[in-house]
Amino acid sequence: MAETKRVERPLSPFMIGQYYRPQMTSISSILTRITGNALIITTILAVWWLMAATGAPSTFETVNWLMTSFIGDLVFTVSVLGLWYHYLAGLRHFYFDSGRGLDIETAEKLGMACMIGSVVLTLLTIIIV
Repeated sequence: MAETKRVERPLSPFMIGQYYRPQMTSISSILTRITGNALIITTILAVWWLMAATGAPSTFETVNWLMTSFIGDLVFTVSVLGLWYHYLAGLRHFYFDSGRGLDIETAEKLGMACMIGSVVLTLLTIIIV
């Protein structure tokens, strides 16, 4: 019986570097998961802010100071970016679910459109609000 030669391959596509070249489709998928989880944290912060408003005035002052400080503004601005990205990625997945756009070229263009669109919509949101 012939002996098979084992080929040394990376174990995971997440070994970015010499073994794996990041692709738009994988990066957009990872960003969708990250933004979804980050939005959970933002929601918890917003609920904490609203719950503090129903409590003692000193508690609300502390939470309100944090949420309206530079750090709070930064967190909520980045959250708007995540919200827009996650929304556009969801629309992209609805398009994929219809059986269209599954070729690599279209999927990469849609991933780039999600990234660019989320930045543009975030800037518009900041300007309007």
